[in-house]
Amino acid sequence: MNLAIDHQSGTPLHIQVENLLRELIKQPEYQAGKLLPNEIELARKLAISRPTLRQAINKLVYEELLVRKKRVGTKVAHQKMSSKSMNWMSFTQEMQARGVTIKNYELHISWVYPDEQVANFFDIKTDKKVMKLERLRGNPQEPFVYFVSYFHPRIGLTGDEDFKQPLYEMLQQDHYVVATLSKEEISARTADKFIAAKLEINADSPILFRKRYVFDQAERSIEYNLGYYKAESFVYTVESRRTP
Repeated sequence: MNLAIDHQSGTPLHIQVENLLRELIKQPEYQAGKLLPNEIELARKLAISRPTLRQAINKLVYEELLVRKKRVGTKVAHQKMSSKSMNWMSFTQEMQARGVTIKNYELHISWVYPDEQVANFFDIKTDKKVMKLERLRGNPQEPFVYFVSYFHPRIGLTGDEDFKQPLYEMLQQDHYVVATLSKEEISARTADKFIAAKLEINADSPILFRKRYVFDQAERSIEYNLGYYKAESFVYTVESRRTP
């Protein structure tokens, strides 16, 4: 992309630079995490002062399009994925509704003995194995959420199902199980070494932890789900309406 502005134009320089930066950060390499040219280099190339350049950059930082890190540089801010408490749907459906392409980085299936918390939720004994599904998911650039799901043996899952398709659609179509109710607990915590490695962040970095209890139409438990979200990539919104 040609980095140049028109010094003869009546449009203020900082506005021209701001518009130039808006186009620059749309380039694939910058969307993928490449740092913008440093301020001295960019100001010299555009033949403008550093305060003029900073004015344009600060506007995009304020709009959360750019993020500036001391001793590192300036780059495109991560797009934050949003999940609403209303209109509950599977993660794949949530992201599709927002136009986000989802990539599965890891998918693991195993049969395990549940701990007491999972067994109590399913109202089964700890000596009865349940299916455990682990998935590392994100956009094409990076993973941003690690899911661990446990399923009630009553469902009849075999492990041969296609878990790349929307989960609750698959449960309904293949096993006639309709996920109707979701109860969730949201909390903030720091990532341990295992989660940090999965999400490609530093240990002790902030993450969003979501525990989801899923029930069918008869309010029988069907899924116990744990979600670990990269904090800088995800925001959870709650929509409430007051009844007079």
